[in-house]
Amino acid sequence: MSFSGFEGFEKRLELHFIDNHPNHNQLGLRKLEFESIQQILQAVQCTVVSALANSYFDSYVLSESSLFVYPTKIIIKTCGTTQLLKSITPLIYFANNHLNLTLSSLSYTRGSFIFPNSQPFPHTSFNDELTFLQNTIPSNLCFRKASIMPSKSSSHSWHVFTATQNPLQYDQESYTMEICMTGLDPILARKFFREPNDEKSGHSAGKEMTELTGINEINKEAFVCDFAFDPCGYSMNGIDGELYSTIHVTPEDGYSYASFECVGSLNDNDDNMVHVLRKVVQIFRPGTMSVSIRTCSEHNNEVWRKVAGAVEPLGLKCRSCVMDHFPAIGCVVFQTFTPLRRKNGTK
Repeated sequence: MSFSGFEGFEKRLELHFIDNHPNHNQLGLRKLEFESIQQILQAVQCTVVSALANSYFDSYVLSESSLFVYPTKIIIKTCGTTQLLKSITPLIYFANNHLNLTLSSLSYTRGSFIFPNSQPFPHTSFNDELTFLQNTIPSNLCFRKASIMPSKSSSHSWHVFTATQNPLQYDQESYTMEICMTGLDPILARKFFREPNDEKSGHSAGKEMTELTGINEINKEAFVCDFAFDPCGYSMNGIDGELYSTIHVTPEDGYSYASFECVGSLNDNDDNMVHVLRKVVQIFRPGTMSVSIRTCSEHNNEVWRKVAGAVEPLGLKCRSCVMDHFPAIGCVVFQTFTPLRRKNGTK
């Protein structure tokens, strides 16, 4: 019997909706009752453990990753053996029948599972996921594309599916960055374990981990909702105006994993992306790291150079870089990094 630990790599689903009566329903998806959200998450097989909101969106830390709800956009990111794609049908139902919203685009992304044989249907393979998606999403999302973006590290391929009714509707002034890390530095990973019988709540233990590890230094302006699991593991959502960030950590030896995701503006100071990348690398010191950034195509060349320039001075070497264009989300730049080798051939 093969060993199977906790699956750290997340599945990520982003759905955009059109508000058919924008003058009467400014809150849009944020008007979803919590009971409806619970029903959606029940289909996925996860629950809410903490929540935080501002005037722009609602943020939920889940038992397996995160949920973000904007008026016309929802992002669900789940790890483990959750069945994320089963959230699509109830989401469309509640949006259509309760809020008069129509799905206009969808994107699904994930890395390569550490324990693929443990995944339940429809996540048993990318082909199964694609078949499920093609049979589930409405026909008005007629511009569709699927791809596995390869790398020199077989454990860090990037799976992408997008579908939209308008291939030019993506935001050309923002970017979404997803970082996936495996083989975390074991000393740093120990910071995400709780002391036995510490009698702390998940919230108080999470706050301590945020400060102990330096996660609070990534974006000092963000309001943070953090949670520490027992005996180990950590999740956080950060809120900064319209922008979110999120971190999830599975620190166990042998299959340690951490992810960081954020959205940012291409009009902001260039140093912000560099600062975030460097802080994340310093917090986790991964053995292998992949960075996926989605943005409009005119920025793709400067993006991959900026990413490599940020992390290579910290001892990581860019081993592969691929780019592709997708309807609904624009250009995706996917890079992988591993530590530089010393002159004697060791890492």
